[in-house]
Order: sequence, then structure tokens, then C-alpha cells
Amino acid sequence: MLTLLGSGSQFCDGVSRRAFLKVGALGVGGISLADILRADAQAGRADSHKAVINIYQAGGPSHIDTFDPKPEAPKEFRGEFAPIETCVSGIQICEHLPRLAGLMDKLTIIRSLAGLVDEHAPNQTESGWHGNLLKSIGGHPSFGSVIARLTGASHGSAPTFVDLSGVARHGFLGPVYGAFRPDGEGRADLKLNSVSVDRLGERRELLAGLDRLRRDVDHSGMMQAMDSFSQRAVGVVTSGRLANALDLQQEDPRLRRRYSLTEKNEGSFPNDPFLTARRLVEAGVRCVSLAWGGWDTHGDNFGHLKRQLPAFDQGVGTLIEDLSARGMLDDVVVLVWGEFGRTPRVNGTAGRDHWPRAASVLMAGGSLRMGQVIGSTNRLGEEPKDRPVHLHEVFATLYNHMGIDPRYTTLIDPNGRPQYLVEHPLPVKELLA
Repeated sequence: MLTLLGSGSQFCDGVSRRAFLKVGALGVGGISLADILRADAQAGRADSHKAVINIYQAGGPSHIDTFDPKPEAPKEFRGEFAPIETCVSGIQICEHLPRLAGLMDKLTIIRSLAGLVDEHAPNQTESGWHGNLLKSIGGHPSFGSVIARLTGASHGSAPTFVDLSGVARHGFLGPVYGAFRPDGEGRADLKLNSVSVDRLGERRELLAGLDRLRRDVDHSGMMQAMDSFSQRAVGVVTSGRLANALDLQQEDPRLRRRYSLTEKNEGSFPNDPFLTARRLVEAGVRCVSLAWGGWDTHGDNFGHLKRQLPAFDQGVGTLIEDLSARGMLDDVVVLVWGEFGRTPRVNGTAGRDHWPRAASVLMAGGSLRMGQVIGSTNRLGEEPKDRPVHLHEVFATLYNHMGIDPRYTTLIDPNGRPQYLVEHPLPVKELLA
């Protein structure tokens, strides 16, 4: 049985990955929700509804066995899976991704991702930088933390950045620009001090308590010390908007079933994070990070993928359809990628090993140009053959989508030095409509 990230899984380096959705409730390292909201506001709130859902394939998926099939290569390279046609003429993907094949007109595949290093960590897909850079000052911040710092919130009752994976880093920006991380307990105990989610429905009791507090302490001026950001934090709790977004029981059961391949499959390959991401963006969150699946397939690559790809196909495909049906897809960029590809040649245990020289990225939405493949790898899938796309170009595209020009925008690190967001600041030109 394949163990997913978040179920106590380990990568081949032996490092245990933090359990899925396993972080504290409202605070992050002693930082309160009010602190995060204050940081949002200091960045300058934006009215834009633009958002990004960043899906991390932890462990690094095989590009050849997903979005870059090589049917003409020798068997020890092409593997066991056959390609299938998509709804866009001339584009083929893996036979175990039929739902995505039917949505190809809403998708773009980048087959020539470059600039990767062999690093088992989400740093590259979260920030565009590998983890050792600027390590002494905390490292480069995740995309969502940069958005929180530069643009702030888009909705008064939602934080800017929510991390469902537990792996996103605030980097040198510091914890006030870190993600809000709801865990299993947080969903049942979303609280501000002593206010729990069980009392969110009892707003009259909460507000009455605040009124009593105000009457008791107004003469001392204590209520003035409860600044607008703390009041907004109370508003997040009392409005129930964030708690409602995290409560999938409020979703139409028929739609929940569409996200999961079968009821039997839900325990092994839970697709709830995809639905949660859509609900969070709908509630006003601007950046959602999530991790799905286990892709570190040094052995039994094809057995693992044969079990996992259908659920992945169902979950991501339904997310794209759901966003489109709600009229949200033009405002939301969805991207799916791992830290690297995998070796073109199948190893002696029917697996594929790390291969940072080539990887694929799946993208959708954001009013970007869809229904295309960008770049290619050579006949054996070893390296980009034409149009290498640096991962910084992908991040430049995301920043551009969010209204940030990475050519001129810098962040000041703790040493007082300006740091550019990316080294390759131009968006992927083929994606611009």
C-alpha cells in the first residue's frame, strides 16, 4: 500500500515529512491570527480576486509516466503505460489520466521545466529557490508569504495565505507573513483565545461577552488597545466564513463524491484538499498551498502510479471543472508540479530515481492561454530539447497574474539587502493571452 504524505510517510532520504494538515490552530510559532491580519493590512489590501492554488506532488513525479509520454522510446525508457489522445489534437498524456485528457483545452503542459536541483523538499515549488540559498537568514519565502507581504488580503474575513500542506516557509520575511495553517484540530477548535468553533454559532453569546468586557474596561482605555486587526481576527472567527470554508460537511454531497474516485478509494487517496482549496479561494484566500500523493517511486513505480493516478486525475480534473462552473477559473491559476522529474531509464526494481534535468508542470486558469504544450524533451525524456522554461519564469507568471512586476520588485532581507523575487523575471510568453 502506498503511504501518502501526511500519513507519517518518508522520502528516500529517510526524513519524515510533517503529517498532512498537522499544525497549530490560529497561531504560528507564537504569531497570532491578529498578527497575520495586521501584516496583510500593512501590505496594503487589494480588491483583486486573483488567486493561486499551488499543488505540490511530494517526492517528484515521473514526467514520462504522466504528461510527457515517450511511446517511441525503447521499453526500458517508455515504461509500462500507453499514451492516450486528449481533446486537443496532437497532445497525448498517460492512459491513467482520462479526465484531464478530456479537459486539455483548459490546461497547459510545460514539458521542458529547467533550473531544478536534486532536493527532496518543497522549496522549489513553493518559492522558486532551493533550500540552501539564504539559509542563514531563513531562506527564500514561499510565494504565498510574498503575496501576503506585497499585496495583503482580498477579503476582510480571510487570511491571504493558507497552507494545507504544512510545508510552506515564510523564509526571511518572518512568521507574521507565514501561512495560516488549519489542522484537523483547528477545524474543530478554530479559536481566538478561548473562543472555539463550537461557539461560532453562538454569536450572540460571544458579542454579549465582548459588550460586557467593553463596559467593564472602557474607563481604563483597554478597549482602545484592542486594535482593528485584533477586531478583524475576532471577525474572522465570529463570521464563520473561514470555518465554513474548512467544513466540507456544508458542501453538496454529490460534489464531494465527484472529487473522489470511489468511496472505497477515499481513505487511501483523499481528495478533500482539492475541494477545500476551492472553498478557501471562494472565501477570499489569495493563495492556497497543498500537497497530494506520494511520488518518490524508486521501486514499483508503475504499481504505485497505477493505483494513484486515477484518484489524482479525478481530484484535479474535478477541481478544474468546479472552478470553471463557478466562473472562477479566469481568476484562479492552478498549477501542479513536484521538485523534479524521474530518471528516463527504469531501474532494476521497476522504479525511477531522481532526475532534476527535466520535469513537467500542469497549469490551468488565470486567463492564461490554455490548450497547448510548451517545450519538449528529447526522444528519451532526458533533458529539454527546445524552449527550456526556467522555474523562475513560472513564478514570474504567477506574480504577474497577481499584479506584481518581478522585474522591479524586491524584498528587504534582515541584513537590509534587497532580494529580487526571481532571477528570470519575464513571464512565460506562450501563456500570455
